[in-house]
Amino acid sequence: MSAVREGARQVMAWLHGWTGLLLGHVLFLMCLAGTLSVFKPEIGRWMRPEATAIAAPADAIAAATDWLSKNAKDAAGWYLTAPDGRMNTVEAAYDSGGVYLYRALDPITGAPVARETMGGEFFYRLHFELQLPYPWGRLLASLAALMMLVALITGIIAHRRIFRDFFTFRPAKGQRSWLDGHNALGVMSLPFHLMITFTGLVTLASLNMPWAMTANYGDDLATMYQAFTPGTVNRPLAEKKAPLAPIAPMLREAGRRFGGAAIGRVYVVNPGDAAAVVTVFRSDAGQIASTPGEISFDGATGEVLSDWTETRPALKTYNVVYGLHMARFAPGLLRWLYFLGGAMLTLTIASGLVLWVVKRRERAPLSLGNRILERLNAGVIGGVLLGGVAYLWANRLLPLGVEARADTEISIALWSAGIAVIAGAALRPALAWPALLGSLAAGCVGAAVLGLGISGFAQWGMDLVLLATAAALSLIVIRQIRTLRAPVAPRRSRASAAA
Repeated sequence: MSAVREGARQVMAWLHGWTGLLLGHVLFLMCLAGTLSVFKPEIGRWMRPEATAIAAPADAIAAATDWLSKNAKDAAGWYLTAPDGRMNTVEAAYDSGGVYLYRALDPITGAPVARETMGGEFFYRLHFELQLPYPWGRLLASLAALMMLVALITGIIAHRRIFRDFFTFRPAKGQRSWLDGHNALGVMSLPFHLMITFTGLVTLASLNMPWAMTANYGDDLATMYQAFTPGTVNRPLAEKKAPLAPIAPMLREAGRRFGGAAIGRVYVVNPGDAAAVVTVFRSDAGQIASTPGEISFDGATGEVLSDWTETRPALKTYNVVYGLHMARFAPGLLRWLYFLGGAMLTLTIASGLVLWVVKRRERAPLSLGNRILERLNAGVIGGVLLGGVAYLWANRLLPLGVEARADTEISIALWSAGIAVIAGAALRPALAWPALLGSLAAGCVGAAVLGLGISGFAQWGMDLVLLATAAALSLIVIRQIRTLRAPVAPRRSRASAAA
């Protein structure tokens, strides 16, 4: 029986290693971007230092719709997120001339703020779309999340002393040190890792498990969405122009029906048409479940068309699962715990990729494939981080009026990451790691200085995080340089060691 258990553990260990390796670099990117997305509003606020105005959510939404009525009246819809304690601008998504736009609108004037940027929305989209066209980015992210879940479960099964080794760390021991660190990072927040991976898969269930929906609805997506959200009012265009009724009374009525709860999102479909519909959603900040209620109004008259609160157990369960992943409900301390758990998962993936190479180097000379992986580890891990810092630099250094400014910021981030990956592949790993991590530390310091230079101490929190990251990276780089300069002891073969 013991032999059977040991055989099963070996199989699980093999599966754990390969599932973590095959899409490990994609998982690293996803987890890093998802971790940063925990503070999406705060990142967006840091990247728009000129936007300092504050207004009540209803007033900000009213100002935004006034501006959109004049400047985006031909759009098929306006999709607005109201400001709250974490974000002072109105997030607006709408189409213009066949192009889908994302803008942050001033809460007083309703016009786009001076510094056009995607802000934290870039990391949020990168987390599950990987900057790839729909649906390929989401499909790849879903496959990577599935492999992550398999890697977590097989890692638990394969590890015989999972909790005992959690308290064990042996520094400067090569493979053993990397394994101890990998185990500790994985076990320390294991429930979080399982929760965030499983809930992430569920959020993409319509892509990774579409069979039940296609079996019931076929290609009739409209009927499917209506069944999922029966409170949504869908009306065809009347093709008759009509101004949007004053939105402030609609928001007040929605707030009253929500029992005084805050407004979260406002969708205006068919604006400027007699068949316009205004749908107001309750804020997700007051409960774990996402979008528990919505109220729709006739856009032309302001009359209530629908008042819907989800009560079906299956969909309420889905809303809770989705809400757990998005963490919009999380107060300050819990939000930091989410961030810490995400950072641990990111480091677990990174240490696992490095451990794969270290483990094989100590047994025998590395194969060609593992030598390539070793260089890719330095390039991808360092490059992804450098791309994120380059994004912050671009936000501060690009002129405010440059055309397609938000897209240029993203292009700079992607090109910087790509160049770093090439540099990591070209340099030998002993040089690539300190070079890339040293550049990253310098980049974090520069971003913090640029941040303080424009916004002063009004948004010092993110600058402190950047400086703390730079300090931690500097210690790692100093250690790597010392190791690089230290004389290399002659390696003994296993045969001579045994003799």
